[in-house]
Amino acid sequence: MKNEESTKNTVRRLINGMQTRPLSEFERNQSNFNAHHVTIPTAIIYCEGNFAKIDGKTANGLIRHSQAYRILSVVDSAHDGKDSGLILDGAANDIPIYASLEDAVVHEASIPDTLIYGLAPSTGKLSSMDRSVVLAALALGMNIVSGLHEFLSDDAEIAAVASKHKVTIRDIRKPKPSKEMRLFDGSVANVHALRIAVLGTDCAIGKRTTATVLARALNAKGIKTVLVGTGQTGLMQGAKYGVAIDAVPPQFCCGELEGAILAASEAEQPDVILIEGQGALSHPAFCTSAFILRGSQPDAVILQHAPKRAHRCDFPDMPMPSPASEIALIEAFSNTKVIGMTLNHEGMSEDEISTFITTQSHHLGLPVTDALSRPKPHLLAMLVDAYPGLFKGAPAAAI
Repeated sequence: MKNEESTKNTVRRLINGMQTRPLSEFERNQSNFNAHHVTIPTAIIYCEGNFAKIDGKTANGLIRHSQAYRILSVVDSAHDGKDSGLILDGAANDIPIYASLEDAVVHEASIPDTLIYGLAPSTGKLSSMDRSVVLAALALGMNIVSGLHEFLSDDAEIAAVASKHKVTIRDIRKPKPSKEMRLFDGSVANVHALRIAVLGTDCAIGKRTTATVLARALNAKGIKTVLVGTGQTGLMQGAKYGVAIDAVPPQFCCGELEGAILAASEAEQPDVILIEGQGALSHPAFCTSAFILRGSQPDAVILQHAPKRAHRCDFPDMPMPSPASEIALIEAFSNTKVIGMTLNHEGMSEDEISTFITTQSHHLGLPVTDALSRPKPHLLAMLVDAYPGLFKGAPAAAI
């Protein structure tokens, strides 16, 4: 099967009678639009029944930010005909939602390069209905990108169809052979960049989104920042450095993350390295936060919390922890400090967000904000308060 990179230079396959839809302003921003934008693979995101929901977090993340793919549309029959930006964040982005893959394809002037499986089901496996969509996309000549724990490239039927149509399957979570993996050796301590981990009180709570917004804000201020991804969505979005840490054998988790941080430090020479969090340190179903704290040895942590979430995602009998208890656990577990808290405002009104920010700032003695609904300077203030020297080297107009 051909290498996925080769799809970037292929001629898009025309469908008779259709005209290419012009790129929206959002899409131009997504793909760092320039004269060579045609080299960026186009993609449809499949997220049936789950767009803008917790299990649709991969699709949600790609709609908000994607450097690796130009997103054309989303498939979810529950929102057929609607704008994905309006459904997700209340702001139009001109990326439509269709009821089926067939509807999405017929609205394009050519067959899109890629179908991205945008679901993150708790089972980590492909349903029979989803399987039929994947097979249909392969038959159309589309590459497949999947973040499932079930590797589609190992599925005999799916692999055979992909081979027949000379397209690729990219299993984001498929780890390299253990003999090629790296053990932790402590060299992360020699990294000069400020290392900040964005952790949370639950899974699927917005850690990656907050980290992405913060990375953009810091870079806009002239503070060179690199985001190290630790999950499937960040890697799909185009994170240059990272590892799907929940797919790595435990013995190598800390070393593989350390290696990604070292690579980012050596190649980019950044001022700040942000590390995307996974799960929650207090969550008994996940060990990923522990590996992230050990492997990255962060100088500081920003904590993400959803005030209206009554119980852990997918665990209705497991109440959410308080921010104060999670902070105490993080600081007891690792030689680091929590410098602020950010919100996932699911289910909250504007008044509730403002009230929570005020009360929790006073209660915790830390800056609190919402990366999506509040001005970016509020998010940057966490770093200004904790590391004022970091901003002294930035251009005066940017501070």
